[in-house]
Amino acid sequence: MNAVISWAITAVLAILAVLGFLAGLLVVMAIAAVAALVAITPATVSRSWTRTVSWPLLLLASLPLVLGVGRPAFFTDIVVGLSIATLSMLVVVALQMTTTVRMTPRFAIFFVALATMAFAGFWAVGSALSAQYLGTAFVETNDQLMIIFTSAAIAGVLGGLLFRWYFRRQLKANLEIQPDVEVAA
Repeated sequence: MNAVISWAITAVLAILAVLGFLAGLLVVMAIAAVAALVAITPATVSRSWTRTVSWPLLLLASLPLVLGVGRPAFFTDIVVGLSIATLSMLVVVALQMTTTVRMTPRFAIFFVALATMAFAGFWAVGSALSAQYLGTAFVETNDQLMIIFTSAAIAGVLGGLLFRWYFRRQLKANLEIQPDVEVAA
């Protein structure tokens, strides 16, 4: 059931990426394309359509696309940051599903917060370059930019804590199904 729902969300994300590109909404296109690519990676590597990332995480990563990423409100910035944090966690999950990379839960939380802040930095640089060379909109004051960075930091920490809770719950459910498996929590 997880695979079916994940593939449906992935199809919607792929369509949104194409529509975002055609409409010139580069942020929408980028978030949708990255989420879709991360979502298909485990299935592609394992050559099994049923090996997918968790659909609730994929849905959370696509929230800004549903709520509208263009609104410059603090709450919207946190939602966008939380979706970027979710994308970071999806990358962690995809890495663990497709490679020999293993992260402890604490490092995964740190990675999520760090990746969210890094994305905010790349977004600021990209937006400034886009404003200078393409004439697009950019924040008008340093205070507005600091609000975006603060909301990204808050979202990164909230995202990391949310994922810690989610994965502990999943781990507990998995251990109930297979009680003889040893796992580091």
